[in-house]
Amino acid sequence: MSCSDDQTTGNDALDSLDDAVAAAAFRHLVRLLRHRSDAANIDLMGLAGFCRNCLGDWIAEAGEMDKETGRAIVHGMPTAEWKARFHVAATPEQLARMEESMAKNP
Repeated sequence: MSCSDDQTTGNDALDSLDDAVAAAAFRHLVRLLRHRSDAANIDLMGLAGFCRNCLGDWIAEAGEMDKETGRAIVHGMPTAEWKARFHVAATPEQLARMEESMAKNP
């Protein structure tokens, strides 16, 4: 189980969504996450079961690129720079929440 598993269903309205609309919504989400550096990846994982790194990995998989390139697109900078600027160590409580949340992913 990971944040990278795609569980598509046969009759999902997302599949009929215009690609330009989906792309615009995705870019809006990524720009919001870039702006909200206070929303830590560990907290995103604990609440929603995915984070910036997951989004970057999905870009990498879809675009046939390496993970660092995909993650840098989401972070708006190289991952190492993003970590140096915004990353804080996770608490045991955050890690436990993340594990519990990830267990709910398909």
